[in-house]
Amino acid sequence: MAKLKIGIIDLVSKGPTKTMWARIMHANLASIMPTVVATWCEQEGHTVQMICYTGFEDLDKELPRDVDIVFICSFTQAALLAYALSNYFRNKGAVTVLGGPHARCYPDDAVLYFDYVLGFTHKSTIMQVLDNCASQKDIGKYISEKKQPSNLPGVEERWKFIEPTLKKAPFIKGVPMIGSLGCPYTCAFCIDSTVPYQSLDFELIKNDLRFLLTKFKRPLVVWHDPNFGIKFNENLDAIASVANPKSFRFIAESSLSILTEEHLTTFQQNGFEAILPGIESWYDLGNKSRTSHISGEEKMNRISEHVNMIFKYIPYVQTNFVLGLDCDEGAEPFELTKRFVDKTPAAFPGYSLLSAFGEAAPLNLGYQRENRVLPFPFQFLNNHLAMNIKPKNYEWIDFYDKVIDLTSYTFSNKAIYNRFMATRGFTTKWMNVMRAVSSEGYGRLKFFRQVRRHLIEDKNFRNYFEGVTTELPSFYTDIIKDTLGYWWQWLPKGAIEHDQNAYLHKTLKKVA
Repeated sequence: MAKLKIGIIDLVSKGPTKTMWARIMHANLASIMPTVVATWCEQEGHTVQMICYTGFEDLDKELPRDVDIVFICSFTQAALLAYALSNYFRNKGAVTVLGGPHARCYPDDAVLYFDYVLGFTHKSTIMQVLDNCASQKDIGKYISEKKQPSNLPGVEERWKFIEPTLKKAPFIKGVPMIGSLGCPYTCAFCIDSTVPYQSLDFELIKNDLRFLLTKFKRPLVVWHDPNFGIKFNENLDAIASVANPKSFRFIAESSLSILTEEHLTTFQQNGFEAILPGIESWYDLGNKSRTSHISGEEKMNRISEHVNMIFKYIPYVQTNFVLGLDCDEGAEPFELTKRFVDKTPAAFPGYSLLSAFGEAAPLNLGYQRENRVLPFPFQFLNNHLAMNIKPKNYEWIDFYDKVIDLTSYTFSNKAIYNRFMATRGFTTKWMNVMRAVSSEGYGRLKFFRQVRRHLIEDKNFRNYFEGVTTELPSFYTDIIKDTLGYWWQWLPKGAIEHDQNAYLHKTLKKVA
């Protein structure tokens, strides 16, 4: 194999940003697979240049130069920037490859703009691409293994690619680690619901934790597992075997079903400082919280008690909700969430608008069959800028009225104060206030109000939401142009548009 000059770009941001939340946290949102691919390529003797784009860099100056092939990792919200970068590099003679969540969700769209698009990726997948490093002039090739890899290079092997991104983080510097892939739960709206659960090598985890103790006095580790602690005893035994209790600080997503008081005691002893459980709905999706047999107010009260109990052991908890699920109807789901905010004042509520991301989640096929998926550009598919599914039980204005009311309530001065007083520790208090007054709180509220106003005042805008027209309102086009800036000129023709029912069309072709 010829030795290649390889560029790798991890797109954390979809464009330049100045928000306080982005400044503090974006460098901590770096993905794991770009550093894995960089390590695999370097192990084969290739020259690798890697950058993580957080939105604060001059991207043009940061980009890898004089490369033969470029790998780009992107979530869907950054897909248009990824498409523009692919066009830019292809014009310079480089081969381009897309990986990450967007590649899994929208492979049939991505192959229009990349030479290669990767689903589940092993080292052999990368070697296959490098062995055939040639442009695909008409349409790109989609390559995916049948399942996720069973092992990945550890933190120590990837350190030279991790460290430069950590240096961009001003205060909080979280090292990304992963102990498992996939999830045993089958939440039909989730991208991980069809990915079989598998744990990774516990000995490697131990070695990486020991390595981090040589780099930091008390390392902060951010677990990227979709649901940390499925193999609870093995995970925590591995951590405990490395060093004295609380030698590390940990952040993890985990389900309420795992967060028993016994487990929380162990979490606390081992330095877990933040937990992000999914509540999702008061009427459905209760398997992860052991509440599948109850709903409504009873479920809200039960979970509130559970979350308040978690705070006895963990100082920071973000509770995640999905707004607009088909099981929701009327004012009650929103009013129950407001009750939860009052009864659980220390918890930071994370609200996501129901969104369908291509073909990665089983529920999306049903939405497409019902003709409920709207063709919002990828730029807005990040769970809060656009709900690309027509709600089953709400008119749009009514829905946004309720979302705005809930958001206003959650981030009112009173709620911010109560959250501040209910939490312990300076960092926790500061994080909650910062998130509330930045783009996650006030910023979203401002945007929701803009959308509501356009729904009332602009007939064409409303028709787009109703599916009467596919003509994108200028409100969204202007935002894309402004966000991409210089890179707008490199966006391929037609890239703003995509087939929102591609999953359905592909399914029907297979049947035929």
